[in-house]
Amino acid sequence: MTAATTRAKQLGFLQAINRAQREEMARDERVLLMGQDLRANVFGAAAGALDAFGPSRVRDLPLAEAGSIGVAAGAAMAGLRPIVDLTVASFVFGAMDQFVSQLAKARYMFGGQATLPVVVRAALYYHGGTAGHHADRPYPMFMNVPGLKVILPSTAPDLLGLLKSAIRDDNPVLCFEDANLWGRRGRGPMVPEDTDHVVPLGSAAIRQPGTDVTIVGIGLGSVLALEAAKELAADGISAEVIDPRTLVPMDWPTILESVSRTGRCVVVDPANRTCSAASEIAARVVEDCFGALRGPVVRVTTDDIHVPFSPALEKQIYPTKDKVVAAARRALAG
Repeated sequence: MTAATTRAKQLGFLQAINRAQREEMARDERVLLMGQDLRANVFGAAAGALDAFGPSRVRDLPLAEAGSIGVAAGAAMAGLRPIVDLTVASFVFGAMDQFVSQLAKARYMFGGQATLPVVVRAALYYHGGTAGHHADRPYPMFMNVPGLKVILPSTAPDLLGLLKSAIRDDNPVLCFEDANLWGRRGRGPMVPEDTDHVVPLGSAAIRQPGTDVTIVGIGLGSVLALEAAKELAADGISAEVIDPRTLVPMDWPTILESVSRTGRCVVVDPANRTCSAASEIAARVVEDCFGALRGPVVRVTTDDIHVPFSPALEKQIYPTKDKVVAAARRALAG
Protein backbone atom coordinates (compact mmCIF):
# COMPACT_ATOMS: atom_id res chain seq x y z
CA MET A 1 0.00 0.00 0.00
CA THR A 2 1.45 3.38 -1.02
CA ALA A 3 1.63 6.39 1.27
CA ALA A 4 -0.91 8.17 -0.94
CA THR A 5 -3.37 5.27 -0.62
CA THR A 6 -2.90 5.25 3.16
CA ARG A 7 -3.63 8.96 3.38
CA ALA A 8 -6.72 8.56 1.23
CA LYS A 9 -8.17 5.94 3.56
CA GLN A 10 -7.47 7.86 6.74
CA LEU A 11 -10.45 9.82 7.96
CA GLY A 12 -10.56 13.51 8.71
CA PHE A 13 -13.17 14.97 11.06
CA LEU A 14 -15.45 16.31 8.30
CA GLN A 15 -15.22 13.00 6.44
CA ALA A 16 -16.21 11.19 9.64
CA ILE A 17 -19.22 13.47 10.17
CA ASN A 18 -20.39 13.10 6.57
CA ARG A 19 -19.94 9.35 6.62
CA ALA A 20 -21.75 8.85 9.94
CA GLN A 21 -24.70 10.97 8.81
CA ARG A 22 -24.87 9.38 5.37
CA GLU A 23 -24.73 5.82 6.70
CA GLU A 24 -27.34 6.42 9.39
CA MET A 25 -29.68 8.25 7.00
CA ALA A 26 -29.44 5.31 4.61
CA ARG A 27 -30.01 2.83 7.45
CA ASP A 28 -33.00 4.62 9.00
CA GLU A 29 -35.40 6.79 7.01
CA ARG A 30 -36.43 8.63 10.19
CA VAL A 31 -33.00 10.33 10.45
CA LEU A 32 -32.87 13.86 9.05
CA LEU A 33 -30.45 16.79 9.09
CA MET A 34 -31.39 20.24 10.37
CA GLY A 35 -29.27 23.38 10.60
CA GLN A 36 -28.03 26.50 8.85
CA ASP A 37 -26.92 26.41 5.20
CA LEU A 38 -26.91 22.61 5.02
CA ARG A 39 -28.29 22.45 1.48
CA ALA A 40 -25.47 24.65 0.26
CA ASN A 41 -23.00 22.67 2.40
CA VAL A 42 -21.37 25.92 3.52
CA PHE A 43 -19.57 24.38 6.48
CA GLY A 44 -18.71 21.10 4.77
CA ALA A 45 -20.57 18.72 7.08
CA ALA A 46 -23.46 17.86 4.74
CA ALA A 47 -21.68 17.07 1.48
CA GLY A 48 -23.97 15.18 -0.89
CA ALA A 49 -26.81 14.88 1.61
CA LEU A 50 -29.33 16.94 -0.36
CA ASP A 51 -28.76 15.00 -3.58
CA ALA A 52 -28.85 11.65 -1.80
CA PHE A 53 -31.82 12.15 0.51
CA GLY A 54 -33.81 15.11 -0.82
CA PRO A 55 -35.13 18.33 0.72
CA SER A 56 -37.57 16.61 3.07
CA ARG A 57 -34.64 15.13 5.02
CA VAL A 58 -32.17 18.01 4.75
CA ARG A 59 -33.80 21.05 6.35
CA ASP A 60 -32.28 24.51 6.40
CA LEU A 61 -33.25 26.43 9.55
CA PRO A 62 -33.13 30.16 10.34
CA LEU A 63 -30.54 31.61 12.71
CA ALA A 64 -32.70 30.88 15.74
CA GLU A 65 -31.07 28.36 18.05
CA ALA A 66 -33.97 28.10 20.52
CA GLY A 67 -36.36 27.47 17.65
CA SER A 68 -34.01 24.88 16.13
CA ILE A 69 -33.79 22.82 19.32
CA GLY A 70 -37.51 23.21 20.00
CA VAL A 71 -38.39 21.98 16.50
CA ALA A 72 -35.98 19.06 16.87
CA ALA A 73 -37.52 18.07 20.21
CA GLY A 74 -40.99 18.13 18.73
CA ALA A 75 -39.90 16.19 15.65
CA ALA A 76 -38.28 13.55 17.85
CA MET A 77 -41.40 13.13 19.98
CA ALA A 78 -43.36 12.72 16.73
CA GLY A 79 -41.15 9.81 15.67
CA LEU A 80 -38.23 11.33 13.75
CA ARG A 81 -34.52 11.27 14.67
CA PRO A 82 -33.09 14.75 13.97
CA ILE A 83 -29.43 15.70 13.78
CA VAL A 84 -29.11 19.43 14.47
CA ASP A 85 -25.98 21.25 13.33
CA LEU A 86 -25.52 24.33 15.55
CA THR A 87 -22.09 24.95 13.98
CA VAL A 88 -20.42 26.95 16.78
CA ALA A 89 -20.57 25.59 20.33
CA SER A 90 -21.07 29.06 21.77
CA PHE A 91 -24.46 29.19 20.04
CA VAL A 92 -25.88 26.66 22.51
CA PHE A 93 -26.47 29.55 24.93
CA GLY A 94 -29.21 30.88 22.68
CA ALA A 95 -31.16 27.66 23.25
CA MET A 96 -30.46 26.88 26.91
CA ASP A 97 -34.12 26.77 27.96
CA GLN A 98 -34.93 24.31 25.18
CA PHE A 99 -31.92 22.16 26.10
CA VAL A 100 -32.48 22.14 29.86
CA SER A 101 -36.23 22.51 30.30
CA GLN A 102 -37.46 20.55 27.28
CA LEU A 103 -34.93 18.29 25.58
CA ALA A 104 -33.41 16.95 28.80
CA LYS A 105 -36.64 16.64 30.81
CA ALA A 106 -39.42 15.64 28.42
CA ARG A 107 -38.87 11.87 28.50
CA TYR A 108 -38.88 11.87 32.31
CA MET A 109 -41.76 14.31 32.66
CA PHE A 110 -43.94 12.24 30.30
CA GLY A 111 -43.17 9.02 32.16
CA GLY A 112 -41.29 7.49 29.24
CA GLN A 113 -44.21 7.88 26.83
CA ALA A 114 -42.01 9.97 24.52
CA THR A 115 -38.42 9.46 23.44
CA LEU A 116 -36.14 12.26 22.27
CA PRO A 117 -33.53 10.80 19.90
CA VAL A 118 -31.95 14.16 19.04
CA VAL A 119 -28.27 14.65 18.24
CA VAL A 120 -26.90 18.19 18.45
CA ARG A 121 -23.50 18.84 16.85
CA ALA A 122 -21.46 21.86 17.92
CA ALA A 123 -17.83 22.68 17.16
CA LEU A 124 -15.42 24.17 19.71
CA TYR A 125 -13.79 27.04 17.78
CA TYR A 126 -11.34 28.19 20.44
CA HIS A 127 -7.61 28.82 19.99
CA GLY A 128 -8.12 30.63 16.69
CA GLY A 129 -8.70 34.31 17.37
CA THR A 130 -12.50 34.03 17.39
CA ALA A 131 -12.75 36.02 20.66
CA GLY A 132 -15.29 35.83 23.46
CA HIS A 133 -18.55 35.18 21.59
CA HIS A 134 -17.31 32.22 19.54
CA ALA A 135 -14.59 30.50 21.58
CA ASP A 136 -16.47 28.97 24.52
CA ARG A 137 -16.08 25.33 25.56
CA PRO A 138 -19.46 24.82 27.26
CA TYR A 139 -19.62 21.02 27.51
CA PRO A 140 -19.15 20.91 31.33
CA MET A 141 -22.38 22.86 31.80
CA PHE A 142 -24.35 20.07 30.15
CA MET A 143 -22.70 17.42 32.32
CA ASN A 144 -24.74 19.00 35.12
CA VAL A 145 -28.07 18.43 33.33
CA PRO A 146 -29.71 15.02 33.94
CA GLY A 147 -31.17 13.53 30.78
CA LEU A 148 -28.46 14.68 28.38
CA LYS A 149 -25.56 12.60 27.08
CA VAL A 150 -22.32 14.32 26.08
CA ILE A 151 -19.59 13.09 23.73
CA LEU A 152 -16.29 14.74 22.84
CA PRO A 153 -14.16 12.61 20.49
CA SER A 154 -10.53 13.41 19.74
CA THR A 155 -9.99 11.22 16.66
CA ALA A 156 -11.90 10.93 13.41
CA PRO A 157 -12.59 7.17 13.80
CA ASP A 158 -13.99 7.85 17.29
CA LEU A 159 -16.11 10.70 15.93
CA LEU A 160 -17.49 8.37 13.26
CA GLY A 161 -18.29 5.60 15.72
CA LEU A 162 -19.62 7.78 18.53
CA LEU A 163 -21.80 9.87 16.22
CA LYS A 164 -23.38 6.71 14.81
CA SER A 165 -24.07 5.47 18.35
CA ALA A 166 -25.53 8.85 19.27
CA ILE A 167 -27.89 8.84 16.28
CA ARG A 168 -29.15 5.38 17.29
CA ASP A 169 -29.63 6.36 20.94
CA ASP A 170 -33.16 7.17 22.14
CA ASN A 171 -31.89 10.00 24.37
CA PRO A 172 -30.64 13.48 23.43
CA VAL A 173 -26.89 13.51 22.79
CA LEU A 174 -24.68 16.58 22.47
CA CYS A 175 -21.68 16.00 20.22
CA PHE A 176 -18.93 18.56 20.82
CA GLU A 177 -16.18 18.55 18.19
CA ASP A 178 -12.81 20.14 18.94
CA ALA A 179 -12.12 22.21 15.83
CA ASN A 180 -8.40 22.23 16.65
CA LEU A 181 -8.38 18.55 15.65
CA TRP A 182 -10.32 18.85 12.40
CA GLY A 183 -7.24 18.93 10.20
CA ARG A 184 -5.50 15.97 11.86
CA ARG A 185 -5.36 12.59 10.13
CA GLY A 186 -3.84 9.27 11.02
CA ARG A 187 -4.85 9.22 14.70
CA GLY A 188 -6.53 5.88 15.23
CA PRO A 189 -7.14 2.93 12.90
CA MET A 190 -8.29 3.27 9.32
CA VAL A 191 -11.96 2.39 8.89
CA PRO A 192 -12.95 0.65 5.62
CA GLU A 193 -16.03 2.10 3.90
CA ASP A 194 -17.90 -1.20 4.13
CA THR A 195 -17.51 -1.40 7.93
CA ASP A 196 -20.33 -0.42 10.31
CA HIS A 197 -17.93 1.28 12.72
CA VAL A 198 -19.75 1.96 16.00
CA VAL A 199 -18.13 3.11 19.26
CA PRO A 200 -20.38 2.61 22.31
CA LEU A 201 -21.18 5.62 24.46
CA GLY A 202 -19.53 5.49 27.89
CA SER A 203 -16.37 3.66 26.82
CA ALA A 204 -12.99 5.37 27.33
CA ALA A 205 -9.90 4.67 25.23
CA ILE A 206 -6.47 3.96 26.70
CA ARG A 207 -4.30 5.83 24.20
CA GLN A 208 -1.06 4.70 25.83
CA PRO A 209 -0.45 2.29 28.70
CA GLY A 210 1.78 3.39 31.58
CA THR A 211 2.70 2.72 35.19
CA ASP A 212 3.83 5.95 36.88
CA VAL A 213 1.07 8.52 36.31
CA THR A 214 -2.39 8.59 34.73
CA ILE A 215 -3.09 11.50 32.40
CA VAL A 216 -6.74 11.93 31.42
CA GLY A 217 -7.07 14.12 28.33
CA ILE A 218 -10.34 15.57 26.99
CA GLY A 219 -10.58 16.57 23.33
CA LEU A 220 -7.38 18.38 22.37
CA GLY A 221 -6.21 17.53 25.89
CA SER A 222 -5.70 13.90 24.83
CA VAL A 223 -3.29 15.03 22.10
CA LEU A 224 -1.39 17.22 24.56
CA ALA A 225 -1.30 14.30 27.01
CA LEU A 226 0.31 12.05 24.41
CA GLU A 227 2.86 14.72 23.55
CA ALA A 228 3.66 15.17 27.23
CA ALA A 229 3.91 11.41 27.74
CA LYS A 230 6.53 11.22 25.01
CA GLU A 231 8.63 13.91 26.71
CA LEU A 232 8.21 12.26 30.11
CA ALA A 233 9.26 8.91 28.67
CA ALA A 234 12.62 10.42 27.72
CA ASP A 235 13.21 10.87 31.47
CA GLY A 236 12.11 7.35 32.30
CA ILE A 237 8.57 8.29 33.39
CA SER A 238 5.81 6.01 32.14
CA ALA A 239 2.50 7.85 31.65
CA GLU A 240 -0.81 6.15 30.94
CA VAL A 241 -3.01 8.33 28.72
CA ILE A 242 -6.79 7.93 28.86
CA ASP A 243 -9.27 9.63 26.54
CA PRO A 244 -12.79 9.50 28.05
CA ARG A 245 -14.42 10.15 24.65
CA THR A 246 -17.81 10.27 26.39
CA LEU A 247 -18.31 12.70 29.28
CA VAL A 248 -21.86 11.52 30.07
CA PRO A 249 -21.91 8.64 30.75
CA MET A 250 -18.29 8.62 31.95
CA ASP A 251 -16.27 5.41 31.91
CA TRP A 252 -15.33 5.62 35.59
CA PRO A 253 -14.04 2.02 35.91
CA THR A 254 -11.29 2.61 33.33
CA ILE A 255 -10.15 5.89 34.90
CA LEU A 256 -10.29 4.70 38.51
CA GLU A 257 -8.56 1.39 37.78
CA SER A 258 -5.71 3.25 36.09
CA VAL A 259 -5.25 5.73 38.95
CA SER A 260 -5.41 2.89 41.48
CA ARG A 261 -2.41 1.34 39.69
CA THR A 262 -0.33 4.46 39.06
CA GLY A 263 -1.21 6.34 42.25
CA ARG A 264 -1.08 9.68 40.45
CA CYS A 265 -3.49 11.61 38.24
CA VAL A 266 -3.39 14.62 35.93
CA VAL A 267 -6.48 15.81 34.05
CA VAL A 268 -6.13 17.95 30.90
CA ASP A 269 -9.30 19.82 29.99
CA PRO A 270 -9.63 22.81 27.57
CA ALA A 271 -12.69 24.09 29.48
CA ASN A 272 -12.49 26.80 32.14
CA ARG A 273 -11.11 25.53 35.44
CA THR A 274 -14.06 26.11 37.77
CA CYS A 275 -16.71 23.36 37.55
CA SER A 276 -14.91 21.80 34.59
CA ALA A 277 -14.97 18.17 33.50
CA ALA A 278 -11.49 18.06 35.04
CA SER A 279 -12.94 19.17 38.38
CA GLU A 280 -15.48 16.33 38.35
CA ILE A 281 -12.87 13.75 37.41
CA ALA A 282 -10.47 15.03 40.07
CA ALA A 283 -13.18 14.93 42.76
CA ARG A 284 -14.22 11.39 41.85
CA VAL A 285 -10.60 10.19 41.83
CA VAL A 286 -10.01 11.64 45.30
CA GLU A 287 -13.23 10.09 46.62
CA ASP A 288 -12.67 6.62 45.19
CA CYS A 289 -8.87 6.29 44.99
CA PHE A 290 -7.73 8.24 48.05
CA GLY A 291 -5.89 5.29 49.58
CA ALA A 292 -3.94 4.67 46.37
CA LEU A 293 -2.88 8.26 45.71
CA ARG A 294 0.81 9.07 46.16
CA GLY A 295 0.58 12.69 45.07
CA PRO A 296 -1.91 15.48 44.41
CA VAL A 297 -4.48 15.22 41.63
CA VAL A 298 -3.53 18.05 39.28
CA ARG A 299 -5.78 19.83 36.76
CA VAL A 300 -4.51 21.50 33.60
CA THR A 301 -7.31 23.72 32.31
CA THR A 302 -8.11 27.06 30.72
CA ASP A 303 -7.95 30.12 32.95
CA ASP A 304 -11.25 31.47 34.28
CA ILE A 305 -11.30 34.51 32.01
CA HIS A 306 -13.01 35.55 28.80
CA VAL A 307 -11.15 34.61 25.63
CA PRO A 308 -9.14 37.60 24.38
CA PHE A 309 -9.12 38.47 20.68
CA SER A 310 -5.34 38.93 20.68
CA PRO A 311 -3.67 35.68 19.54
CA ALA A 312 -0.65 36.45 21.73
CA LEU A 313 -2.85 36.70 24.81
CA GLU A 314 -5.22 33.88 23.87
CA LYS A 315 -2.57 31.18 23.50
CA GLN A 316 -1.43 31.76 27.09
CA ILE A 317 -4.72 30.76 28.72
CA TYR A 318 -5.08 27.20 27.38
CA PRO A 319 -3.46 23.89 28.33
CA THR A 320 -0.19 23.16 26.55
CA LYS A 321 2.19 20.24 26.39
CA ASP A 322 4.62 22.03 28.70
CA LYS A 323 1.86 22.68 31.27
CA VAL A 324 0.94 18.99 31.20
CA VAL A 325 4.56 17.94 31.70
CA ALA A 326 4.88 20.33 34.65
CA ALA A 327 1.64 18.99 36.16
CA ALA A 328 2.84 15.40 35.84
CA ARG A 329 6.12 16.26 37.55
CA ARG A 330 4.18 17.94 40.35
CA ALA A 331 2.05 14.83 40.82
CA LEU A 332 5.16 12.67 40.86
CA ALA A 333 6.95 14.95 43.31
CA GLY A 334 4.02 14.76 45.71
